[in-house]
Amino acid sequence: MTTTAADTGAPLEGGTGGEASGQASGPAPEGQGGHGYAKQKDQHLKRLRRIEGQVRGLQRMVEEDVYCIDILTQVSAGTKALQSFALQLLEEHLRHCVASAAVESAAQGEPEGGSEVDAKVAEATAAIARLLRT
Repeated sequence: MTTTAADTGAPLEGGTGGEASGQASGPAPEGQGGHGYAKQKDQHLKRLRRIEGQVRGLQRMVEEDVYCIDILTQVSAGTKALQSFALQLLEEHLRHCVASAAVESAAQGEPEGGSEVDAKVAEATAAIARLLRT
């Protein structure tokens, strides 16, 4: 099983990873026009399918008694792919969700930051911390 560039990354089984880590999922809050990743949804789904194929390849490698180091190399490639996907989602979250909260906060005349902006930054910081622990 071969792996190409970092653009092969994505969470497993069609999820974003938020469900497993206890993060809320579902529709975007009113007024935000969808999640930050909405414009690239098809590309993200393609990446998710590719990583799913990588994991199935790993299963096949184990079934076929492939050499341990070769399997570990592919595990590493899959891990990097997931990390790449996570960073892309994080960037989209910052550009869309956090930026939208800042614009809305400014439009409502809230003091610098505002509670919504603070909450979005805290969410992003917690996501970054989870990524660093992996």
